[in-house]
Amino acid sequence: MDCDIRIVPINTVDHVFLDRLAPCLEERFIAGARVERSLVVPRSTLNATRGQLFVSTLIAKVQRAHPKPGAAVLAITDFDLYKTSHRFVFGDADEAQSVAVVSVHRLRSDFYGEPSDFNMLFQRTLKECVHELGHTFGLKHCYNARCAMYYSNSIFETDNKMPHFCEICDHRLARARSS
Repeated sequence: MDCDIRIVPINTVDHVFLDRLAPCLEERFIAGARVERSLVVPRSTLNATRGQLFVSTLIAKVQRAHPKPGAAVLAITDFDLYKTSHRFVFGDADEAQSVAVVSVHRLRSDFYGEPSDFNMLFQRTLKECVHELGHTFGLKHCYNARCAMYYSNSIFETDNKMPHFCEICDHRLARARSS
């Protein structure tokens, strides 16, 4: 199986976590996935006022570091991310560049004052990774609140989603990959 998904940890992300994530993404996308070497992004890149990283800056850094065409690149970071039009985002994707980014920062239970829960973090991260990678494969947002392609405005919406596509999005992905 060719490597169609390259997972790039930003700074230090638990490799055990990423090694567990890769086969789940392979199953969802019927594609090879492998964990690449970490990309170092200094804390000085953060917006000093917000204490967050502008997601487009991170996408550009990842794209420059991994320009090889033919594979989607998924960056996983612990930095809190934001966009111009959003106070925060769980992730984002550049479909044209096939680069997706997901932050685990707000996916952690302890961010919401709850006890740390590794399995919950993993499920939330998987859902957001499937969502953002779906964009790199040409999928748009879905109106089905249970579909992975549903846009999450809150952690409650992420928790409500399934870690896979609804039947309609699954068909759209199959059509997009066959053309």
